[in-house]
Amino acid sequence: MTQAEVAERLGLDLTNYNRLENGKVELTYNRMRELADIFNVEPVDLISDSSGVRTVRVRGWVEAGSWREASEWDEQDWYDVAVPATPGLSTLSLYGAETRGPSMNRVYPEGTVIIFTSMIERPEELEVGKRYVVEREKSDGLREATVKALARDESGNLWLMPDSNDPRHQEPIALGGDAGDIIRIIGRVVYSVRPE
Repeated sequence: MTQAEVAERLGLDLTNYNRLENGKVELTYNRMRELADIFNVEPVDLISDSSGVRTVRVRGWVEAGSWREASEWDEQDWYDVAVPATPGLSTLSLYGAETRGPSMNRVYPEGTVIIFTSMIERPEELEVGKRYVVEREKSDGLREATVKALARDESGNLWLMPDSNDPRHQEPIALGGDAGDIIRIIGRVVYSVRPE
């Protein structure tokens, strides 16, 4: 397939396609998906030889609203996203999930993919201001998860803070949970990827 044919299928003139191919124009995730469809490959295959890039599998969603049962998708719905290959994270597993809900919409609009580390694999001090995926196991066994920023009040209590312009999501959530609940910090968010 010639460059002109690819440009035509993308709805671009040849000059703009050349700018895209030469890195003069940002390659958005949606454009990457279009190219992958044209070449009958996965989007990650278009950049897999690029140095400084790492791929992460997105396998489900996590609530960026209230506590909700986390969902892992069927395997055929999983997909990969590319993130920078950061030296400090190179030996760690990274996990991806789409966000749902409006409580973090200032930083993670609905559908944003968050990439996070495992706190088991990377035990560390919790950092106030960082964003974490947090799981709550209810006494009946139900597991729910959310993503929020971590805050500490004057008394040293930890809180999960929304970052939203939605009036329903302005109040912090106590990290302690209800009696009988088990709260686990699953991982710290290290990247986010948003579709156009």
